[in-house]
Amino acid sequence: MESHYQADLAGRTVLITGGTGSFGQAAARVLLAAGCAEIRIFSRDELKQHDMRQELHEPNLRFHIGDVRDPESLEPAVRGADFVFHAAALKQVPSCEFFPMQAVLTNVVGTHNVIESAKRQGVERVVCLSTDKAAYPINAMGMTKALTEKIAQASARLRSQGDPVVAVVRYGNVLFSRGSVIPLFVDQIKRGRPLTITDPGMTRFLLPLPTAIDLVLFALAAAKPGDLFIRKAPACTIGDLAKALQELLGSDVAQTTIGMRHGEKLYETLATREELSRSEDLGDYYRVLMDDRDLNYGKYFDEGDPGEAQLDDYTSHNTQRLSVAEVRVLLGSLPEIQREIGSRSDLGSTEPKPQ
Repeated sequence: MESHYQADLAGRTVLITGGTGSFGQAAARVLLAAGCAEIRIFSRDELKQHDMRQELHEPNLRFHIGDVRDPESLEPAVRGADFVFHAAALKQVPSCEFFPMQAVLTNVVGTHNVIESAKRQGVERVVCLSTDKAAYPINAMGMTKALTEKIAQASARLRSQGDPVVAVVRYGNVLFSRGSVIPLFVDQIKRGRPLTITDPGMTRFLLPLPTAIDLVLFALAAAKPGDLFIRKAPACTIGDLAKALQELLGSDVAQTTIGMRHGEKLYETLATREELSRSEDLGDYYRVLMDDRDLNYGKYFDEGDPGEAQLDDYTSHNTQRLSVAEVRVLLGSLPEIQREIGSRSDLGSTEPKPQ
């Protein structure tokens, strides 16, 4: 598959909205290695753009200041692009809970603006990034990302000849990304403080960032209009995650259960039974076909699918469950954890010093 992606990407121009985030920075490196002629990083954070420019120092990178909420700022960045990876979003659950209209403006209106600009500028393909929190959403972030998916699929349903192929990818928690619990646990271990665990039995999907990028590239190559691609992933409990991390870093700090916070779930759902009823199992992925019913409202009221009742949702409770040892192996493969282990070894001790 890798050579296929490189053949498709060589000499192409790719725009990444929200390109200074964890996904954008890693994807830019992959695209550079694949021979893209130009990678455009679109975001509103000039400091992160400066840092990224200094770190990568690549002439094929172009940085655009703008906001997906502002259609006019999008136009120069989209113009001439072959593909768009739409990663710009407000992703922090608490922030979106406190300021839901801000989440609507970025995640919902912003997605509409990106797709409409891609139509005007003749982009070939758009891949929108979504999250497991969009399935059965209980918080503002998940609700707005669910609407992100609906906007992308509605655009595909009404697609005219020459419009871009718009698809969506959905995946679970990316290990060591911003907002992940792992950096919090690492910081608490380094400070010798107790690990604050919401609920030891809470489960979460685990996904290394390179695997998330593979999903986006797979969707770019294989998507038909309106497709939703879901990356299968293992899961573990938060208690086992904390224990594995402590074993890796040689820490014996206590664990404190603080209880579930507002807007959190005991487990996450990556695919609903309704989606699975119209999906294709591609091995590592589910491909959920677009609901292509037209505006004949009778099809919504009078038609059903008796097969849905026989299916289960695909959740972090019923996916492959990793043991503490397996979680330790997975975490130990992360460059960030390897650096932490190395830095602690250089200090001559693996024991944290309380502050």
